[in-house]
Amino acid sequence: MSEAITAEVAARLDQGLAALGIVVDDLQRERLLRLVGLLHKWNRAYNLTAIRSPEEMVSRHLLDSAAVLPHVGAAPLLDVGAGPGLPGLVLAILKPNLAVTLLDSNGKKVRFQRQAVMELGLANVTPVQARVEAFEPPAGGFEQIISRAFASLADFVGLTEPLLARDGRWLAMKGPAVDDELAALDAGVVIRERHVLEVPFSVGERQLLIVERTDSNPGRR
Repeated sequence: MSEAITAEVAARLDQGLAALGIVVDDLQRERLLRLVGLLHKWNRAYNLTAIRSPEEMVSRHLLDSAAVLPHVGAAPLLDVGAGPGLPGLVLAILKPNLAVTLLDSNGKKVRFQRQAVMELGLANVTPVQARVEAFEPPAGGFEQIISRAFASLADFVGLTEPLLARDGRWLAMKGPAVDDELAALDAGVVIRERHVLEVPFSVGERQLLIVERTDSNPGRR
């Protein structure tokens, strides 16, 4: 285990997962801690994230990513603008049967994704270096597309619309300013659900917006 993973870092992870009601086995816990260690190590050389301390990485990256777990289904997930692999890597660790594709155009961040996938033994994760506009989805598209820090809500939906399955849904992780973005949404989509995320050890409001096309699941209100 990395020298960055102190007892305090491990305790913060354990307490945070418990607060979120997430139970992990020994392998999942080890993988999450090793992910923090890798992120801390690479960050010193490649500046992958503005968060410097391992303790803050646990709360601002791992627990923030884990907070959306109850709202992620079993269908293959595309993480757009994944950066160093967040939230996709965390969700892949917590849901080993979930197929996750990480999409980012930044070479150094995708190299980190690949290194993390290799070192953590994550057979359910596929890192891809490409721009969203140039990415070719599998036949039928993705049923779930998630974004944590990619773009405005309207841009996220607009750029990834060709990648979404016919009855798919977008999962947009946002801060409190998301209300200012709602007016720019296309009339062809609707916010089906809105969840406030309680992220342990973090200040500031986090929200998850679940967005669908207006002609998807027409029986829902």
